[in-house]
Order: sequence, then structure tokens, then C-alpha cells
Amino acid sequence: MSVKENKAVVRRWHDEFWNKGNVDVVDELIDAKCVRHIDPQPTDVREHWKQGHATFRAAFSDAHLTNEDMIAEGDKVVTRWTWRFKHTGEWMGIAPTGKQVEITGISIHRIANGKIVEDWAVADQLSMMQQLGAIPPPGE
Repeated sequence: MSVKENKAVVRRWHDEFWNKGNVDVVDELIDAKCVRHIDPQPTDVREHWKQGHATFRAAFSDAHLTNEDMIAEGDKVVTRWTWRFKHTGEWMGIAPTGKQVEITGISIHRIANGKIVEDWAVADQLSMMQQLGAIPPPGE
């Protein structure tokens, strides 16, 4: 696949899954043997994405992921993104705050035959917990 086609796969993944909440796209865009570079590695990656999405959507509404930069070479696509959402349900023992949260992150996806076959991601979870009031900001 071309770099342009690989970027289109990732754009569609971000838009359909993260922004529109379409979990059906998991089976279409995530390879059954996809490797997520997280610890521990999920046994069933597709089910991991679906369950994680349901948990997230139960705690946060109005979620929108914006691709700030997207760079691709060969079979890899790197995206620097901003994610905005509202805390409307319990999250990790934190009662709903109604706060608007904004975090940034970077994802790397490796694409083969129109599907994501490897995934690396880093998100600013410390900032998220500070915005929710679970962790005090520095200096407090």
C-alpha cells in the first residue's frame, strides 16, 4: 500500500472509532493478530479495543480526537493528536466531575494490507488525572 493509503487507514480509524464511536470498524481495520505494544499484551486485541472503548465512553462524553500532525514512511504512520472529552461518568474510582479534559499523545501504527497490524501509543495520562483533580498539579 502507498503512504497515502496507509494514512487514510489511520485517519479512518481515528474518525470512525474514536470520534464516532463505531466499534464495528475494529474488525475491519484492526488485524486479528495485531500487536499492541502495551504490557500486558492483550490475548484478543480486537476485543480489548472494544471493551476499552465501552469503558471509556461510559466515563467520558463528547470525545473528539484531532490529528495535529501525521507523518508516514513505508508501512508506518505516526500521528501527534489532541483528545478532548467531558468527564461524565466514573473513571478509575473518580466520580464524574463534569470537567472538560484535553490531553495530547502520539501514536504509531504499522499497516499491512489495509489493516493496523502493530500499534504503539503514548498519552499524557498524568495531565488527564491532574485535570480531573485526582493528582495535584506541580507546586500544590
